[in-house]
Amino acid sequence: MITRYALFEGALHEGHKDAFRRDVLAEILPVWQRFPGALAIHVTFAEDRDEGAPEYPLILAIDWPDMDTVEAFLSHPIRREGRAATEAVLARHFTGRIHHHVTSAHSFTATA
Repeated sequence: MITRYALFEGALHEGHKDAFRRDVLAEILPVWQRFPGALAIHVTFAEDRDEGAPEYPLILAIDWPDMDTVEAFLSHPIRREGRAATEAVLARHFTGRIHHHVTSAHSFTATA
């Protein structure tokens, strides 16, 4: 399985945490859920971090069956729709940048 992460590195505008989270789930998530070929969408909001660590108010992880599906998605028109929805929400609540990382994911069951 392939997991493609979008790391939202930066800071939320003062007092915007709740509105940002609400708007991500209401305005962007419905588009993400329509991405063709996606197996699962993980929307994770930061709760805490190590002292001195960079701020990531949002980390998005989307699971895909393989790289061919990721490549097909990257050229699909819905990606532009997702980008537009994301940019609209970020303009209201966030200052920073987004970078993407594609990983080969391996999941295991805890034994403790």
